[in-house]
Order: sequence, then structure tokens, then C-alpha cells
Amino acid sequence: MTVPSWHWWRTVLFLIPAISVYTILLGIASLASSLVERRGHVAHRCAQAWSRWILGTTGVRVRLHGAPPEASAGSCVYVANHQSIYDIPVVFATLPTQLRILAKASLGRIPFLGWHLHRSGHVLVDRSNPGPSVMRKMEDLVREGASLIVFPEGTRSDDGTLGRFKAGAFIIAIDHHLPIVPLTLAGTSAIMCKGHVTTRPGDVDVTVHPAVSTAGLVRDDVRALIDQVRAVIAGPR
Repeated sequence: MTVPSWHWWRTVLFLIPAISVYTILLGIASLASSLVERRGHVAHRCAQAWSRWILGTTGVRVRLHGAPPEASAGSCVYVANHQSIYDIPVVFATLPTQLRILAKASLGRIPFLGWHLHRSGHVLVDRSNPGPSVMRKMEDLVREGASLIVFPEGTRSDDGTLGRFKAGAFIIAIDHHLPIVPLTLAGTSAIMCKGHVTTRPGDVDVTVHPAVSTAGLVRDDVRALIDQVRAVIAGPR
């Protein structure tokens, strides 16, 4: 896809500085809130504001299809395909529930962003040694009524093709008896492709599919559950 050169100049001279300012300001606000409110609810509102500012500055318009579960329904695990860095702000800006991400531990080393993740209850995993800390964080998440957002491919798609799903999020859902809500994201790769700095305005579609129950499932059922959820995400909207 050929992108006009002015999008590159706009990205480098305007978007990157603006997003850096948003990250610092809202990162400070999030960290300050964690000193008095340890559940992460205020920090999540900071993350939502950060996401909406990024999308508005970039010129991204999000169309929501389907209805997310009500907050009163309790915690769930949202599972989505992964095409772009913009998937995260799109999800946080669109879904009304308290969200926490399941992500690699290296994100925690990024200034402001990483500090926010550590202080506001997100689940950062050292893939070489997940350890019991992940289970403790999940127990805290469920107790606080928050939901988890996971991109089970583990990395962004190069060409939009849906990759193989890793099992971790599905095991967590089974162990904690949480429903899985599949999400299909379309259009984010056109906003910012993997391996490229340039961004451009555009439309993104977020489809919220019906929840998939994990009631009665055990770990031996994880592969069938993965196949079921992956087929929903890959199917027509």
C-alpha cells in the first residue's frame, strides 16, 4: 500500500510528539491516582482518555458492531485478533468496561506506559517463567470486577492473516470460570502497518461477538475452545 509522503511528515512532526505528551501527562495522572486508589479504576479512565486522544489526533473513526457485556455481568476475557499498535487504543476507547491487558513483561520497562501497567493491575507475563504471580493477579482482577483483553496471536499480523492462538488466555478463562468474548478488529492495519512508523486517518470496525461460556470445561478442553473462538473471530462479521 502506497502512502503519500505527507503522512510521514505528519506522523513524525505532529503525531509522535503529541502522543508522547499524552503518554507523559496521563501517565503521571495514572501514577498519582494509584497512590490513593489501588484498584486501578481511575488509572483505567486515564488509559481511556489516552486512547481517545490518540484516535482523535490521528483521525481514526471507530464503528462498533454488537454490544459488550454489561459491567454488572462480571469479569470476562476479551480475545481479539492483532493487526496494529492501534488495536490497543481502539479497544480501550471503545469498550466501556474496566479492562486490564495480558501482555509480555517487556512492556513494563517502557517509561510512563510501563509504570502505569505495573501500578494499575495489568497482567505482565515473563514468557520464560510465568510463575504463580499471574494467577494472583487474575484473582485480584476478578475480585475487582475488571476484565482481561488478550491478543492470543502474541504478535501483530504481517498481512492481516489470523495466526495461531496461544493457549495462555484460554487456560486462564477455564481456571477462573470466565466467559470469553471474541472481538474482530478490522481496519487498524491501514492506520499503521507493522514495521512502519507512518500513520494515516481511517475507519476501524470493532465487532463484539456473543460470549463463549467456559462453564464445565477443564484444561483438556483448551484446544477445542481455542478452535471455537478462533473460528468466530476469523468468520464474517
